[in-house]
Amino acid sequence: MRARTTDAPTVLAVIPARGGSKGVPGKNLAPVGDVPLVARAVRACRAARQVTATAVSTDDPGIAAAARAAGAEVIERPPNISGDTATSEAALLHALDAYEERHETTVDVVLLVQCTSPFITPEEVDGVASAVIDGADTALTVAPFHGFLWREAAARPAGGSAGGGAHGVNHDKAYRPRRQDRPLDLLETGTAYAMRADGFRAERHRFFGRTEPVRTDPARVLEIDDPHDLARARALAPLLDGTEPSARPAPARGRLPNRDDIDAVVLDFDGTQTDDRVYVDSDGRETVAVHRGDGLGIAALRRAGLPLLILSTEQNPVVAARARKLRVPVLHGIDRKDLALKQWCEEQAVAPERVLYVGNDVNDLPCFDLVGWPVAVADARDAVLAAARTVTAAPGGAGAIREIASWILGKELIPS
Repeated sequence: MRARTTDAPTVLAVIPARGGSKGVPGKNLAPVGDVPLVARAVRACRAARQVTATAVSTDDPGIAAAARAAGAEVIERPPNISGDTATSEAALLHALDAYEERHETTVDVVLLVQCTSPFITPEEVDGVASAVIDGADTALTVAPFHGFLWREAAARPAGGSAGGGAHGVNHDKAYRPRRQDRPLDLLETGTAYAMRADGFRAERHRFFGRTEPVRTDPARVLEIDDPHDLARARALAPLLDGTEPSARPAPARGRLPNRDDIDAVVLDFDGTQTDDRVYVDSDGRETVAVHRGDGLGIAALRRAGLPLLILSTEQNPVVAARARKLRVPVLHGIDRKDLALKQWCEEQAVAPERVLYVGNDVNDLPCFDLVGWPVAVADARDAVLAAARTVTAAPGGAGAIREIASWILGKELIPS
C-alpha cells in the first residue's frame, strides 16, 4: 500500500471476478501476455497512485489465489450474488461494506474495474479516481469516436431485406460531413468507473449526479466476451504491452523510505542480490555473481544497528556462504517464506509494518503482503512490480541493495 497524507481520501478499487463464465470458460484466469486477466487488472490498480487498496470480489478459489499472488485483497462473494444474473453493482456494494467492516474505515471513493478489459492502464484508473476526488460524483473511461452509427429496423421480413433496412443513429444518412466536421462522440469502454462511495451506496447504481468522462486511447479498447476477443487480445499483447525492456513503462515509484520508517531489513537472495543467473561447472558446482556495492550497503545497515535477514527458498551453499561473508543471519531452503518471516519478526520483536522486504519474483509476494515496505528491484516480475510500494532504479545484482541502503541511511551511508 502506498504512502498517503493523512487528509488523502480513501480510494478502494474493486475488481469483480466470478468463476462462472459461459462465453469463455475460466475467462478471468485466462492468460494474456502470460498474465491472467484478473492479475492484469490488479497490477494496473496497484500501480495507480490514487488507489489506497485493491480488492477482488470472487466466488472462485483459483481466482482468489491469483488475486492474492498479484497483491490484491480478496473478498469472498456470497452465492446469492454469484450467479449469471448477479450485477456488478451488487458485487461492488457487498465489497464496499465488507472492506469497511474488515478495516474499520470509511471509503471515500469506490472504483469498479473490469478485468475483461486486458489493456487497462494505471493512468486510466487514476483518471477516473481523480475525476471524483476533484468534484465529480461519478466518472467512467471513454474512447473518442467519430464513426457513423447505424441501426437495423426492429422488424425485418424473413428471408429478405425488403421492408427492413437501417437508419442512421448519430447522423442523417442523406448528409455525409467530413470527419472534422462531425461532432465528437464518446464510447463507453467498460474498463473503469469511479463513484463517490456515499452516493453509490444511496443510489445503488454507477451513474448519478455529475458524471465525468475520462478519455482513453481507442487503440487499447477491447472487452473480452467470447473466444475471438481473447484471441485478439493475445495477438495484440506483444504490441500493446511492449515485449522489449525499452518498451515497458517505467514502474511507478512511491515515496522512498528513510530511517524513521524502517526497523528491520529482509533480503531475498537470487534475483535481488544476484542477477538471477547461476553458473555451473563441469562438477556441478554452482556459483553466482554479486555486487560489491551491495555488500557495502549491507555492512552500513548492519553498523547502523538494523536487524537484517537473508531469506531464500534456495537450499544452496552459496547463499549461506554469502551470508557468512556479510555477517548476516540467513534462512534458506524455505518453502513458506511468509511464515518464516512472521516468526522472525516475532523473535526480533519487530512489527511487520516496520520491515522493509526486498524481492523480485512471485514467491516473494506473500512476504510483500506481510510487511509495511515491500520493495521490488527494477527487473522484478510484473506482478512483483505491481505489488511493490516502491521500486529501485537498479536491477537485481547491480547495486539495488546499495541503493536501498542509501534511501535509509543517506547517500554517504553514515549510520544515524
